[in-house]
This record gives sequence, C-alpha cells and structure tokens, in this order.
Amino acid sequence: MTFELIAIGLGGALGALSRYGLTQWANILMGVKFPYSTLLINVLGSFVIGILFILLVERSLLAPIWRSALLVGFLGAFTTFSSFSLQALGLMEEGRFIAALGYIGSSVIVCILAVALGMYLARQIP
Repeated sequence: MTFELIAIGLGGALGALSRYGLTQWANILMGVKFPYSTLLINVLGSFVIGILFILLVERSLLAPIWRSALLVGFLGAFTTFSSFSLQALGLMEEGRFIAALGYIGSSVIVCILAVALGMYLARQIP
C-alpha cells in the first residue's frame, strides 16, 4: 500500500467525521425541514477546494501527497453531492418543486461562486 492511499484514507476519514459533525450542528441550529446542512457543507467544501486548488496545485506549496489527502480524501468525503441529489429528489417527490428548484439553483450557483471566491482569496496570499 502506498503512502498516497494511506493519506487519502486518513483524509477521507477526517472529512467524513467533519461532515457528520457539521451536519449535526447545522441541523440543530437550522432545523431539518430544508437540507440546510448539505447546502452549507457543499458551499464550504466548494470554497475550501478553491483555496486548496490554488495553494496545492497552482502554487505547489506542499508535497503532492497533501493534494491527495486534502482534495481527494478530505473534501471527497466532506462534500455531499450525492446527498444533495437525493434530497433534491425527495423535495420533488414531496411536491415541493419550488423548494427543490431553489435548493438546486442555490447549490449550484453558490458553490461555483464559493470556488471562485476561494481561488480569488488564495491568489491574494503572497
């Protein structure tokens, strides 16, 4: 087994635990009638991947193993696009089409903007 696979596995475990913890916290604060926790995680994950992409890929500030651990492992387990898809479909099946469209639209647009903001801010770091 290579160190890269171990790094991805450890990053994935930490990402999954972080996702679980943030989901619990967000559900307590915002409730569960709308998938706020998944939206929050997707936006935060998109923002962080924008920063890390610049720092790890564009600037190569850390060894390549960190790219695997953080981008593939941690953020791969932390972000929740499969959950997003299931929850969007659930809203549609409940007949909540406007809520579903709002969730889908805000998830896609806000996450793309979060990546752009993360990349912009990372490029401002000297």
